[in-house]
Amino acid sequence: MKHPIHRLIRDQDGATALEYGLLATLIAAVIATAVGAIGTSIRDLFNTLSTAMNAATS
Repeated sequence: MKHPIHRLIRDQDGATALEYGLLATLIAAVIATAVGAIGTSIRDLFNTLSTAMNAATS
């Protein structure tokens, strides 16, 4: 009984795939956060420009 348990503990098949999956998830989360922050900044910039242009043409 001891040998199968030790084999299971030492078995690292699939560890690389799991690590790549975790890395891909982390990268996706960082990209989603960055896109959200950049999108908000761009929206604010366009709103400021729109307000300035409306004030200049009025």
